[in-house]
Amino acid sequence: MIDYEEELKKFKPLPDVEQAEEAIYNRDLTDLADVMQQMIDRDGRPFRTRER
Repeated sequence: MIDYEEELKKFKPLPDVEQAEEAIYNRDLTDLADVMQQMIDRDGRPFRTRER
């Protein structure tokens, strides 16, 4: 059987993974919520309605 405690003691994360995590978490990415907030701030409403 696998001794999980012993395997965890041997575990060493890959440096590439740690570097990738840092690059991902340190980026300020614009998501859809940010875009919607910018539209509301600019126009005062999230969507433009068509005139009938």
